[in-house]
Amino acid sequence: MPFYHQLGKIPPKRHTIFRKENGDLYYEQLFGTIGFDGMSTNMYHVHRPTQVKKILGQYSVAPKIAKSNNIQSYRFRGFEVKREADFLKSRKAVLTNSDCTIVLAAPTQSTTDYFYKNTDSDELIFVHRGTGTLRTMLGNLKFQYGDYLLIPRGIIYKIDFETEDNRLFIVESKRPMYTPKRYRNWFGQLLEHSPFCERDIRRPEQLETHDEKGDFLIKVRKQDEIFDMIYATHPFDVVGYDGYNYPYALSIHDFEPITGRIHQPPPVHQTFETDAFVVCSFVPRLYDYHPHAIPAPYNHSNIDSDEVLYYVDGDFMSRNDIAAGHISLHPAGIPHGPHPGAVERSIGKVSTEELAVMVDTFKPLMVTEEAMGIADETYYQSWLDH
Repeated sequence: MPFYHQLGKIPPKRHTIFRKENGDLYYEQLFGTIGFDGMSTNMYHVHRPTQVKKILGQYSVAPKIAKSNNIQSYRFRGFEVKREADFLKSRKAVLTNSDCTIVLAAPTQSTTDYFYKNTDSDELIFVHRGTGTLRTMLGNLKFQYGDYLLIPRGIIYKIDFETEDNRLFIVESKRPMYTPKRYRNWFGQLLEHSPFCERDIRRPEQLETHDEKGDFLIKVRKQDEIFDMIYATHPFDVVGYDGYNYPYALSIHDFEPITGRIHQPPPVHQTFETDAFVVCSFVPRLYDYHPHAIPAPYNHSNIDSDEVLYYVDGDFMSRNDIAAGHISLHPAGIPHGPHPGAVERSIGKVSTEELAVMVDTFKPLMVTEEAMGIADETYYQSWLDH
């Protein structure tokens, strides 16, 4: 994120002596991406962050592909993904390409006996159900229904749930995720026409600092494998940091919709972007107010991108037989649009209460075996006139 943040104790100057009360040094770490050219944070540890005792083993978590070249529109019933106690085991990849993976998860318990670090991807976790705390080496964030949690790659974290009924929609991105450049000036500040601003972004407030030695299991994801690594000190031992690379939260309920006299295109709903895909938020809003406006979206061709829509809540006026937790996939190469009757139903309507998250990718998505287990194989025929 292009917003400066400071938490805890730091010295007045980078790369200079910073001592503990007993005279020993704190250990500085530069935490950044894209070599030394991307966002970075300087943090200060009680212990050296490099003390690996053992590497116990590794195992694959690569998605298992059912359809590598797909042109069929699908509906996936996301709430049919079974609940599992463990946070990592609960994560089920449903769609994937070389840039991102879309995951559903229904964990019932907090992570207690390990820490997790994804070195492959930034993670965007949308909280559909559940409340709790995201605990990280750079501080903690409370979360609830409707929150996006953006966790940059390399962040060590745990999730403490206050609930058992938790439903998460996760986008794992091989590219860094940013706020949309159309809403930023060249300094990085969000502009007046942006649908959200810096006040809406919640940054870590509570910094945990553990001065502990022992055996600490960190599950590290690299190249679609998990490595079980035992570290000699607690990974949450940071006394302070400053910089631009840290986890943060943004509620979909704080996204202010952009409306117009006629139907607005999907880019006005954009919330996050990479150079390979975008994420959009569809929120309750007034419909178009031209006297002859058709609020339902027009048919449009997906020639260059796959469109994924995750339905969160409310009335989805452009679709028939859609419920919370469903995912629609409209692949590149074919047109798509409102279901039969949706255009007619929309005329004269003044507002919508729909809530949804959309992911548009510029490379085709492959459909996984997990997705086929919750797929509606007849969805692509739902536009036929009867």
